[in-house]
Amino acid sequence: MDSAMMEGVKKFFGVGKQKPKELSDPYMTFSFAGQTVSTKVLYETYSPEFNQELKLAFKFPSVAENLTLRMFDWDRISAHDIIASGIVSVSQISRSGDDGYLPTFGPCYVNFYGSTREFSELGGDNEYLNKGNGEGVAYRGRILVELKTNLEEKAEVDVVDCDPEDVTRISKYMRRHRFMLNVAFLEATMICDTDAPVEFEVSIGTYGNKLDDTVMPTASCTQPTNAVFDGCRYNFLPWENKRPCISVESFWEDISFRIDTINILLGIVDMMESRFLKIKTAQKANLPEIEIKSMLYSLMDELAVKLKQPLPRATGSQLSNELDKLQLLNRETEMAGIIEDMEKVRLRDPEPAEILTELSTLAETLKAQAVEPQNSIPDVFIWMLVGNKRTAYYRLPVHHIIYSPDGHSGKYCAKEMTVVLKHPGQKAHREWQIPAKLRLKFWFGKKQFEEEWTKCQTDDVVVMAETYENQVALLGKWVTRGPAMTRPKFSDSTGKLKLKKESFFPPAGWEWAGDWHVSPELSLIYNRDAGHKSFIEDVYELQTRIPAGPWHMAKVFWTDALNDTMPAKEEVELPEGWEWDNDWSVDMNRGVDDEGFEYCVESTIGGFGPVEKTYHLSRRRRWIRQRTMVAESNAIKEKDQEALKASEGWEYAPLFNMKFHGKESKMDLVRRRRWHRKMKATGKESKPCTFSFGDEDGDDSDDSDAEEKAKAGCLAAPRMFLESTQVNKYQLRAYIYQARSLMAADDNARSDPYAVVGFGTQSQLTRVLDKTLSPMWDQTLIFDEITLYGPAELVAQNPPEVVIEVFDKDLIGKDEFLGRTICKPMVKLSMSDERTCVLQWHELINRRGNAGEMLASFELLLAGQAASLMDLTDTETDAMQPTSQLMNGEDLPFAPPKRNDLYIVPTGIRPVMRRTAVEILCWGMRNMKRYQLLSITSPSVEFEIGDAVIQSPIIKNTKKNPNFSNALLFVDTMLPKEEYFMPPVNLRVRDHRAFGRKPTVGMHVIRSLEKYMVSSTPQPTYITASNTDQVLMDESFQAIAASVDGITNGSPNGDNPETIVDMPDEQKALQPPDLEDIDWWCKYYTSIGEEDKALKYVEMGLDSVMIYDGPLESVPEFDGFTDFCDTFEIFTGDADDDEGQEVIGEFKGGFKVYELPEDPNAPLPPKHLDALPNPDPEECVVRVYLIQAYDLQPADPNGLADPYLEVTLGKKSISLRDSYKPNTLNPIFGEMLEFKCHIPLQKDLKIVVKDYDLLTSDDPIGETIIDLENRYLSQYRANCGVHSVYYTSGPCQWRDACKPTEILEAFCKRHRLEAPVYGGNTQVTVAGRRHTLREYEQNKEPSPFWGPTKERLACYVLNRLPMVKEHIETRILRNKLQPAFDQGKLQCWVDIFPKSLGPPGPPVDISARIPKRYELRVVIWNTTEVVLDETNLMGEQMSDIYVKGWLPGTKKQKTDVHYRSLDGDGNFNWRFVFPFEYLPAEQVLVDKKKEHFWSLDETEERTQPIFTVQVWDNDFISADDFLGSLELNLNCMPKPAKTAKACKLTQLPDFNNQAKCVSLFEQKKLNGFWPVYETVQGQPQLQGKVEMEIEIVTAKEAEERPTASARDEPNMHPKLDPPNRPATSFFFLSNPFKSCKHIIWRNYKWRIIIALLTLLLIAIIVVFIYSFPKEIWPAIFKG
Repeated sequence: MDSAMMEGVKKFFGVGKQKPKELSDPYMTFSFAGQTVSTKVLYETYSPEFNQELKLAFKFPSVAENLTLRMFDWDRISAHDIIASGIVSVSQISRSGDDGYLPTFGPCYVNFYGSTREFSELGGDNEYLNKGNGEGVAYRGRILVELKTNLEEKAEVDVVDCDPEDVTRISKYMRRHRFMLNVAFLEATMICDTDAPVEFEVSIGTYGNKLDDTVMPTASCTQPTNAVFDGCRYNFLPWENKRPCISVESFWEDISFRIDTINILLGIVDMMESRFLKIKTAQKANLPEIEIKSMLYSLMDELAVKLKQPLPRATGSQLSNELDKLQLLNRETEMAGIIEDMEKVRLRDPEPAEILTELSTLAETLKAQAVEPQNSIPDVFIWMLVGNKRTAYYRLPVHHIIYSPDGHSGKYCAKEMTVVLKHPGQKAHREWQIPAKLRLKFWFGKKQFEEEWTKCQTDDVVVMAETYENQVALLGKWVTRGPAMTRPKFSDSTGKLKLKKESFFPPAGWEWAGDWHVSPELSLIYNRDAGHKSFIEDVYELQTRIPAGPWHMAKVFWTDALNDTMPAKEEVELPEGWEWDNDWSVDMNRGVDDEGFEYCVESTIGGFGPVEKTYHLSRRRRWIRQRTMVAESNAIKEKDQEALKASEGWEYAPLFNMKFHGKESKMDLVRRRRWHRKMKATGKESKPCTFSFGDEDGDDSDDSDAEEKAKAGCLAAPRMFLESTQVNKYQLRAYIYQARSLMAADDNARSDPYAVVGFGTQSQLTRVLDKTLSPMWDQTLIFDEITLYGPAELVAQNPPEVVIEVFDKDLIGKDEFLGRTICKPMVKLSMSDERTCVLQWHELINRRGNAGEMLASFELLLAGQAASLMDLTDTETDAMQPTSQLMNGEDLPFAPPKRNDLYIVPTGIRPVMRRTAVEILCWGMRNMKRYQLLSITSPSVEFEIGDAVIQSPIIKNTKKNPNFSNALLFVDTMLPKEEYFMPPVNLRVRDHRAFGRKPTVGMHVIRSLEKYMVSSTPQPTYITASNTDQVLMDESFQAIAASVDGITNGSPNGDNPETIVDMPDEQKALQPPDLEDIDWWCKYYTSIGEEDKALKYVEMGLDSVMIYDGPLESVPEFDGFTDFCDTFEIFTGDADDDEGQEVIGEFKGGFKVYELPEDPNAPLPPKHLDALPNPDPEECVVRVYLIQAYDLQPADPNGLADPYLEVTLGKKSISLRDSYKPNTLNPIFGEMLEFKCHIPLQKDLKIVVKDYDLLTSDDPIGETIIDLENRYLSQYRANCGVHSVYYTSGPCQWRDACKPTEILEAFCKRHRLEAPVYGGNTQVTVAGRRHTLREYEQNKEPSPFWGPTKERLACYVLNRLPMVKEHIETRILRNKLQPAFDQGKLQCWVDIFPKSLGPPGPPVDISARIPKRYELRVVIWNTTEVVLDETNLMGEQMSDIYVKGWLPGTKKQKTDVHYRSLDGDGNFNWRFVFPFEYLPAEQVLVDKKKEHFWSLDETEERTQPIFTVQVWDNDFISADDFLGSLELNLNCMPKPAKTAKACKLTQLPDFNNQAKCVSLFEQKKLNGFWPVYETVQGQPQLQGKVEMEIEIVTAKEAEERPTASARDEPNMHPKLDPPNRPATSFFFLSNPFKSCKHIIWRNYKWRIIIALLTLLLIAIIVVFIYSFPKEIWPAIFKG
């Protein structure tokens, strides 16, 4: 991990003593839905143990998808560094639905990936990968996590320490098992970086990573090898038969039950996809439907068997968690559901295409289940190291290569596979070149199953101890001491580890199998000229001078381009097997003067130029001499091998850190050679092979850092190789026929393409074809002497892949890369193999995606046994036997024929050509933008079809007429007979400008002409014969006769047994119905199934309109209105343009392709394209009917929008900004706009829905564009839809400019049919079939709106023909900022009326419905039998009754209070008045109100007109008590009861389906009793009865008969007198004395009187007793 800041500074400047191990200060953050919580910081550790619980509150479900775990390195001074990030998808650890579960995870490890592990204080280009952005290129660590989701309030503390019991519980999930990763490298080709030796590192986690010294070293790297040029294009590593093998030991959790599940599901998906491919091939081959269905049902049977197999479960030491159990249940449920779905498909027995679609959906469902979020074993990484720099990588999920003893191994386990490495980070998007292509074999599994890896090997695995012997040159001798000796005498390949041969001791379980021997690097036998057939030797003649002095020989007179010393040109030796082509000469093809010199100030600095200056002190010139190879390359290679053996295996270099080579030169100061010693295992069970070394004293060592050496240099791993004893030679024949749809790389919108074919260690080029995007190379490339190792049968099963790269040849600069494809050859092991190599299209890919297609095939032929290799002894050579003797004594097939010294594709493989005619309709150019700042006004089009090129006429001025004057072109060319091989058509548009300039402004590629294929001869015109009864016509409308045939029961000859009487039109005069409340919207709502909004219209039985869910051109039966011509977008831009190609205009045209006679003297068949319409612009009237939009995207902060329309046609634009619809996402526009235009000058009708903003500019919500020209030219007659019935008046009046009879006659003429023949007004014969009016109107009621019978009959016939009917289309709105997302939908239709056809019919009034103003008057007379809800002080049941009522959107009104109702009766005489707006046609109430006081506009809401009545009990202190309510729909009101006794709940429709209801809008006034009720425990209870008078009046009647609420003036209609209430009905606080009189006195007067009398008596007695003594004593005493 990253180090501390100061330690990094010390390391950078080499100051002070550094720590042996720099650690990080990690802490982790947990983020989700914009919230983050972090753990504590742990210092100086790379294995932190947090043991903390992080709590994060959020609302679920959430729009956030990913849980992010991010590890940071805490820094004291600078910003904290991101170590790595781990992403957990919420959708993978949770599930919605009834059987779903909340996010749960673990306990399980989450792997971290990011940038490479090399440390840099200054950061790197790939640091952004540590944030989780993009694919991580290296393993960065992992963390053990458990995630639980609880439904509770936010926790008080976000971070708490884990309970020790939880730590103990989770510790069992940390148990590890020993795993082995074995990789066999079979081939390394297409190496792009050759500056230093190349090696490959394989790692899984930290195991195998060279940077991590905390784990035991393993054989995780291949030996460093210099890349060798193949002589044509690529470089390869010459491993020959000693191919490196990698073995990495690692320790992970046993999660095989999870990985096996993934492999089972992926295996099923792969099986389905392979079967899909076979079924689609069968469909293309036009096999019978029953056979295709048999294949589909067989697939379903096999799939059902596989899905019924149980999924693996955790067993033994394997540990599962909660998510494992939930996922298992989920997967089994999905699998069972798939089986049920297949059973349903069987029962329905649909078409094969539908079955295939259903199965494809099921495959996607299975693929979604084959995702394992708890895969704790990291991915495998392969890194290519050039020198010490990591340049390219490949990342492979472990489930692809894991071994399973239960038969669920990964699909690549122990199988040869081809891996294409990638550049790391953003460089992968910039570079087109492949860093390297590897062919290798993987195996990953438990240590106990490693013998399965050994069993699948056909080669011997050899383990070698390795050390390098190093020497330096000192005074002409090679020694092991001296200042230049920076390495130990014996070391590893890097020179960092001292490895003496004497220090090697076999580990336990291993022993030596031979002595030390020199093992030279095979790349040393390849020189600079390796792979070249011809080579140019060059040396530089260097001269110097003093200032203003003459030029003279420099001290180092002969040098190379890098100023290193070279021998004189006369001393340059000619290598054996080569010969000189010419003498030495000065290279003048450079920036030099007349003598070939180039000048600079100092030769060691560089900066040479062709002009001599006074300050120049050095000059040089280049001498060149070409030589050519005359001997066989293999012979030269064998001699080089012998020379290498004679050289004792030394390799030389100027310095140790530079690239080594095989031949010693004067500049070389160091040399080294490689020593190997073979080892073998002593027992059956292989044990780890790691050498341990002590710190030995030696005279070649430097002990200044002995402590570091003792720790870092004590372990080493041996090399492992695969030694092949089965070697075969092959020949590859690459049949490169053609390419199509290549990208334009030159300014002329063309390319000069050639192809590079690479196979193994060889590559070849095709010829360069100039100026074409569909090159037809027709070339066979033969690769001889191809050596492949291993049994031929295994090669046949999985052959190496062929790489084809296509380039554009440039005279200046590098050739531009166009595309690449990788494919496999067909292998033949014997001449008896009768299979034929078939050409196939292969998709070319570049960094921008699809780049065209290549038509090619490849054939790999077994040729015999290869020669022995240099490192094989004679004994080993004798042991080598060819794996197959099938080709022994058999010659290879004959070479293909040649053309101009190049092999062509042989007959039997090349496509069969035939003479073909291509008719081209060049109609015109549209919407041409500027090119190079100038308008495109005079374009022409060039068509390239195969080898044929034809030019269209030039349009004089697109602003006056954008159509071509001569629209028809004819091409007679040779094209493939099979449509599969048909080349594309390349359209290039040129603009003819002043001074003869003809720039290519853009192009378009038509990839296939299949859709334009027609029969050789067009069908003749209409023919009628009494015997044949046949109709022949143009093949595009052959279905017309069939459609006409299906609509008549009459005889084709006009014979009909029944008598047809031509009835006059005025036979019966029908009274026109009342059209009040009937408008066009009634027709619309009837068509969409909302008849309740058009009840009167439905009763009249008028016709409806067709509603399309999408644009009219998307309707399948209309074929996008491309029957006359197609629209092709013209693109500008080249292959290297990162911004992509831009649309610069459109070409309108079409094609007809058919076969011509092989005899060129035979007459040509008649042409298909004729009788074209007038190309001059046509003046038209265009009416745009805009109905409504729905599901618009919100544009305001309140989640709504204020939409309005802006319609543009040509330069005219109409904005309806003043009529915007506030606060809605489903606006109803109801607008008709009329334009006058000239088609095609103004052909694109643009409709934009914008959002109204008061202060800022209005934002566009979405837009749609309608091509009016396509509709105008289409034979489907899309300019105006045909009505289903011909009406001359009423709401469905005919609006077309032409009558039905005129349209029918024009249709027959256009399609070469005889004109219609009418038999009176009630029958007509069309296309030989007779139609009668009775057939269409026999079950119809006559309508007063019908037109004449003849026109009606013609209209009925038109409705059976392929024509556009009266319709409404639904157009999708798009936004340029988000073109991939729908912004809403707009319903509309367009009528086009050409002026030449006469004036248009009357427009349709689609104005939005305007609500009418009404007034609801409700008089509350009385209430009775109201539940008494309270008890007064006297213990009596009573209620203080009042009534409340309202309509939706109106203010609630209530009566005064009837106090102390003791019997439930209440008297009010109170009037409610509710003004409201109402739509009678839709029977809805329109409520308009502002949502907030600051709102600018009112929001409209449509609801049912429901009047609500509620009865309440008034309370003085507490809240009022609800007693009962009643809801009355004014459109369906229950009739009131005449008396209170008859008023019951059964009179309401909610409780009685047979209750009588009336419409108040029709009845106008109702008077009587209605019950009010309350629902208690789900049961209604009668709570009282209300006597009301309810009346509806219009706004006009309200003005004529005014009234007021309550009993206010004007108190009229009717006049309300104050209610006659009991004397006890009053508010007790308003008159206390009255309260005493009517409440207390009335109930307790006798008690009060008795009480008063009693009190009086008591008072008298008391007074008497009090006064008696006073009076009696005097009397006594007196007495």
